[in-house]
Amino acid sequence: MRNNHGQALVEYVLIIAIISVITVSIVNFFGGYLKDTMTKTSCDMMSRIYVEGNSPGEAKCVTKEEYERLNLKNE
Repeated sequence: MRNNHGQALVEYVLIIAIISVITVSIVNFFGGYLKDTMTKTSCDMMSRIYVEGNSPGEAKCVTKEEYERLNLKNE
C-alpha cells in the first residue's frame, strides 16, 4: 500500500501558488482602474468633485474651489 498524502499536498501547494500569481497579476494590471473606482466613490461620499488623472490610478477628489481653479488654468 502506497502513501500518496505527500504528493497530494504538493499538488495543492502548486495550485494555490498558481492562483496567487494569477491574482497578483490581475490586481497589478487593473490596480489603477480599481483605485480610480474607489476614489470616485469616496468623492461622492464626501461631496467633492472627481477629477480624472492622466493615467489610471491618478484620479483625485477636489473641492469646488479647487476644481474652478483647475478649469481656469486649463482654459
